[in-house]
Amino acid sequence: MTRRAAEEHLADLALLRRVRDRIDRDHAQPLDVPALAAGVGMSAGHLSRRFKETYGESPYSYLMTRRVERAMALLRRGDLSVTEVCFAVGSSSLGTFTTRFSELVGMPPGEYRRRARTAPAGELPSCVTKQIDRPIRNREAPPPPDV
Repeated sequence: MTRRAAEEHLADLALLRRVRDRIDRDHAQPLDVPALAAGVGMSAGHLSRRFKETYGESPYSYLMTRRVERAMALLRRGDLSVTEVCFAVGSSSLGTFTTRFSELVGMPPGEYRRRARTAPAGELPSCVTKQIDRPIRNREAPPPPDV
């Protein structure tokens, strides 16, 4: 890799990190790939390709994972309905939210909320619960073939 190519690569990585930080910070806001790309001076296609190469998933998938993580915390709290949680985390479609939640968590949000409500209180600290309940990214990907 030439020095110029290495510098461009590092500059791209810095921009991608800014995009990821913005998604982490503003996940509940209306965000889309063209707006994220415009914020760092890239085309939407270039951002999507580079983000996936760097982080292993598309910017949209990363955004939905952040939203699902936040939704899990709100559902464990138990004082909001699934619909209220959907909109609180920035999703505009209950159907899309439920589908993505189910893909990442392995159960629909309503069932997750019911299970969280019936779980024994104080059994595990919330920091541990958050870590073991973390959504599995790309769960929708097919399992590796048996060797």
